[in-house]
Amino acid sequence: MNMDPTGDKSPLGVYARRPSRWRRRLVPLLFALLAVAAGTAWFMLRPEAPQPAQRGRFGAGGPTPVVATKAARGNIPIALNGLGTVAPLATVTVRTQIAGQLIEIAYKEGQEVKTGDFLAQIDPRPYQRQLDQYQGQLQRDGALLAEARINLERYRTLVRQDSIARQQLDTQESLVKQYEGVVETDKAMVDTAKLNLTYCHIVAPISGRVGLRQVDPGNYAQTNDTNGIVVITQMHPISVIFTLPEDNLPAVMKRLAAGASLPVTAFDRSHSTRLGQGMLTTVDNQIDTSTGTVKLRAVFDNADNLLFPNQFVNVRLLVDTLTDQVSIPAAAVQRGAPGTFVYLVKPDNTVAVKPVTLGPGSGDSVSVSDGLDAGDQVVVDGADKLKDGAQITLPAEGGGTDRKPAEGEHRHQKKQQP
Repeated sequence: MNMDPTGDKSPLGVYARRPSRWRRRLVPLLFALLAVAAGTAWFMLRPEAPQPAQRGRFGAGGPTPVVATKAARGNIPIALNGLGTVAPLATVTVRTQIAGQLIEIAYKEGQEVKTGDFLAQIDPRPYQRQLDQYQGQLQRDGALLAEARINLERYRTLVRQDSIARQQLDTQESLVKQYEGVVETDKAMVDTAKLNLTYCHIVAPISGRVGLRQVDPGNYAQTNDTNGIVVITQMHPISVIFTLPEDNLPAVMKRLAAGASLPVTAFDRSHSTRLGQGMLTTVDNQIDTSTGTVKLRAVFDNADNLLFPNQFVNVRLLVDTLTDQVSIPAAAVQRGAPGTFVYLVKPDNTVAVKPVTLGPGSGDSVSVSDGLDAGDQVVVDGADKLKDGAQITLPAEGGGTDRKPAEGEHRHQKKQQP
C-alpha cells in the first residue's frame, strides 16, 4: 500500500489524492488537442494563392507544341512479314554399305566437302580375298565351258555322219548351257566383290558441311548403325521455310503467275541483323487449317554462312512496289468521327482536320490515295491534344520536322517542349 507524505495511511486519504494527479496529466493533453484543431481550421480556411498562368501543351489558352512532317511522293514497297526456319536442301547421314572394321577417318569435323571426297576407309582385305576366290571360280568354270563347246562341235559332226546317237548331242548341248549359266553366275559374284571393295572406300555423296564424328576408327561398322559415320548438310544454297496468313496468298500467287521473281530477306530473331537475300521458289500445295497459314520456301546462296540449319529467322517477302505514291508516317493517321483523318498544318500555325483515304503501307509509312498532296505538312506527334482549328507551335528550324520519310520506314521524332 502507498504511503501518504502527510502520514495518512487510510484508503480514504489515498483516494482523495488521485484527482489532483489526473488534472496534471489532462491539462497538457487538452492544450495539444486545441492546437491541432486550430491548425486544421486555419489550413482549410486559408485563402488560395493565385496560380501562374500555364502555357504550352497543357495550358488553358496557349498554343500546343507538336511535331510535323511533310507528305512525300515516292515508291511504296508492299512487303509481307513471316516467321521461318532455315532448312537445308539436302541432309545425308553417311552410313557404311558393308560391315567391317573402320580403319581410317579422312575428314575434319566442320569442314566443307564436295561430292566424291574421301571420308573413311573400311578394312578391304576380307573383300579382296573374296574377289580373288570368285575370280578363280570364274576361270575354272570358263575352262569347263570352253571344253564343253568343243565337244559339242564334235558331236554335231558325228551326228551328221550318223556315227553317234542324236541323244548324245542333245545331252552335250544341255551341258554347254549349264556351264554358260555357271560362268554368268561367277561373273556376277566377281562384280559384287569388286563393288564391295568400292564400298570400303567411303566418299561424300553430296557437297556440304561435315558434322561431328559419330564413330571412331577401330570400331566395327555395320550397315544398320543408326547414327552412321557422319552427317553432311548442304549449306550452299540453303532454304528458309516460312509461313504467311492465307489472306496474303492471292497477292503472292498473282505475282508468281505473272512470272515475277519475289525477293525474300531473312533477319535474325530480334529483326535487327540482315542474314541474307534470297528468292521465293515455291508455295506449298495446301493451307494448314489449324493455323490458317500456308508454307513457302525461299532459297539463299548463303555465301557468308550466316544462315544455319534449324535457325529461327524473321522473313520479309517483297510482293510488289507501288511507284509515285504520296506517303506519310503511320503515326500521323488518326481515327475518329470523321473516319480516317490527319491534322493538316496550315500557314497560320493552326491545324485542320483533313479526311484521307489510305492505301497500302510498308513499315512505318502508309500511302495516301486521296486527301493529301506531296508537300502537305501533317502532325505526327502531339495530336492527342488537338482539335480542328487549334493553334500549334513547331520546333525551331533544323529540328528535322520536314524530313522526308524513307522508303518503307519512318522514325518518330522526339517531342520538344516550347
